[in-house]
Amino acid sequence: MGLSEASGPSDSQALLATTEVMELKRRDYHVERPLLSQEQLEELGRRGSAAGTRQGRTWFQCSRAQARALLLRRLPVLAWLPRYPVRDWLLGDMLSGLSVAIMQLPQGLAYALLAGLPPVFGLYSSFYPVFIYFLFGTSRHISVGTFAVMSVMVGSVTESLAPDKDFLQALNSTVDTKARDTARVQLASTLSVLVGLFQVGLGLVHFGFVVTYLSEPLVRGYTTAASVQVFVSQLKYVFGLHLSSPFGPLSLIYTVLEVCRKLPQSVVGTVVTAVVAGVVLVVVKMLNDKLRRHLPMPLPGELLTLIGATGISYGVGLKQRFGVDVVGNIPVGLVPPAAPSPQLFAKLVGNAFTIAVVGFAIAISLGKIFALRHGYRVDSNQELVALGLSNLIGGIFQCFPVSCSMSRSLVQESTGGNTQVAGAISSLFILIIIIKLGELFQDLPKAVLAATIIVNLKGMLLQVKDIRPLWRANRVDLLIWLVTFVATLLLNLDLGLAVAVVFSLLLVVVRTQLPHYSILGQVPDTDVYRDVAEYSEAREVPGVKVFRSSATVYFANAELYSDALKHRCGVDVDDLISRKRKLLRKQELKLKPLRKKAAASKGTSVAIDVNTSDGNIDSGNVGGFKAKQVSTENELQDTAASSQEEAKAPDVCTLKALGLPQPDFHSLVLDLGTLSFVDTVCLKSLKNIFRDFREIEVEVYMAACHTPVVAQLEAGQFFDASITKQHLFASVHDAVIFALQHPGSNQVSPVLVTKF
Repeated sequence: MGLSEASGPSDSQALLATTEVMELKRRDYHVERPLLSQEQLEELGRRGSAAGTRQGRTWFQCSRAQARALLLRRLPVLAWLPRYPVRDWLLGDMLSGLSVAIMQLPQGLAYALLAGLPPVFGLYSSFYPVFIYFLFGTSRHISVGTFAVMSVMVGSVTESLAPDKDFLQALNSTVDTKARDTARVQLASTLSVLVGLFQVGLGLVHFGFVVTYLSEPLVRGYTTAASVQVFVSQLKYVFGLHLSSPFGPLSLIYTVLEVCRKLPQSVVGTVVTAVVAGVVLVVVKMLNDKLRRHLPMPLPGELLTLIGATGISYGVGLKQRFGVDVVGNIPVGLVPPAAPSPQLFAKLVGNAFTIAVVGFAIAISLGKIFALRHGYRVDSNQELVALGLSNLIGGIFQCFPVSCSMSRSLVQESTGGNTQVAGAISSLFILIIIIKLGELFQDLPKAVLAATIIVNLKGMLLQVKDIRPLWRANRVDLLIWLVTFVATLLLNLDLGLAVAVVFSLLLVVVRTQLPHYSILGQVPDTDVYRDVAEYSEAREVPGVKVFRSSATVYFANAELYSDALKHRCGVDVDDLISRKRKLLRKQELKLKPLRKKAAASKGTSVAIDVNTSDGNIDSGNVGGFKAKQVSTENELQDTAASSQEEAKAPDVCTLKALGLPQPDFHSLVLDLGTLSFVDTVCLKSLKNIFRDFREIEVEVYMAACHTPVVAQLEAGQFFDASITKQHLFASVHDAVIFALQHPGSNQVSPVLVTKF
């Protein structure tokens, strides 16, 4: 009993609160305001010119505060490192940096092989760019360094410009690997300098938005195709084959055919080594996935595999006994900086720009994902500068172009990495390996590196699963994905990307040329207007047509907009205008004799006036003059009547008077709320719409223009005596109410009231 009494007041309060909420939901939305044309809206809101940005002025001003802000913006490490919480973050960053370095070592060696370079240059590319990004980058979690897609793009350049056939020795027809590797290193380092110059230049001019032209379906389709290219490129190391390394369009097909043709020549020891290494790597990755919650850091499967394979190769003698190809000599220490070769710039500039854009697109997309997840901001332009400086300085120290790795970035985040201190620690660990431990991996089989690359392609190859959700969600995006994938596979990485970008931009144009056109009706008892074909309760307002396009109107679709408008209104406007003009011409021909007669009568009248104005008239001739004047007045009355009939002709020449069908509406409202800009073609098209519909006695109004569009209409001198701002209304409902109150009238009432 006591319990029920205690719970009674709380239940009553809950019931009361629920009732109040329901009452609020049932409450009608009621607004009463003046009907607003654009002119009245500007007067009421006191519209003025937008305040111009002062950024252009501040660029040319110099002060201590601005210099400091510029320094902190261009060298972000000075902003966050002094405030670095050592106790909270250092341990996590050290553990994360060590984990990333353990992955970076085998991937650097493997991806250098993928780029057609000696493996040690993968270690250089895992040190210099990473440390430079630590100083200039704004993302706290991405792992900059070697990446499979970038490496295969570099490899396509080095193998095409320095193919094996150019280094055949005359005596025994073998390849001079030392000369070939020297040429390829120079190509790759020069390419890295060019890539860095492009990225730094684009970043300084705030061109970071260029990556927006690479949509997510395009990037995922491109990286999936690139992973297939990477997979095929590693088959020669898996089977121990010597291929001719074709390049250019269809090179992937030629490579697959050549591998199939030379399969009988495979080295059994190499195949077994690759398979065993691949199985070990897959098993370790599966264990990491299952034991993720129980392990402080992932098991370093790649590093353990490399160490084990190197030990077995050295102990068993895989190269001497089974013909397994190994990494070979790895020089100890860093190489001195070398200037790029300007003679190669012309050959590399196209590939450099492509690699610069792709590398930045991958880095910024990952950077924004982590920034959103952890609640900080990534500056896309500074990221472009940071990545560019990493490639530029790295190229001087004989590195090849780099970006960021998705797998290493995920490890850096999951093992407790909080800042790029983790990246700096991983680069220092790689430096120790370069200086002291690099030569220990001379007996590492290349097949193990190939297996490492192939196993790490799993994530990108599984992006093929995108096809199913894209089919359900957006088939245009699926088309972009498929075209990008197929073009990249068949035309190689550079041409494939160009085709993909052009195709996606053309699709944007096509989609704006084929928007959804609709006639709007009013949802009962509201000021909301929706497509009558989609909303069964929406009703067209009698006498008023409301038309809307789902896309902006510009030169590519302006004519289609006009045609769709005339078609949706249910009136053949052009035919009606043509018939009206023909009938008016016939009337004109009938009125010509009357005009001639009127002109002649007017001449007689002038003569009489002149004669009667003469003062030398006899008093005896007054009677004769009066008689003559009476007959002349009769003629003048006939002429005046014909002149009045002619003067009334324009008023009489309506569609109804001419016997032509009249439209079932007297007003047309153009909902321009979807317009983001207008060009000169759009302005002319809108003026033609006003002219044509007025000729069939339909008044035209516009509604819901955004302020920038209104400003562009003003700049294009769209408004004049016949089309004023009083034909433009703040909303569709305002325009409809005005049209109902002024059917077939061009006069605008100053202040009206609308209620809804």
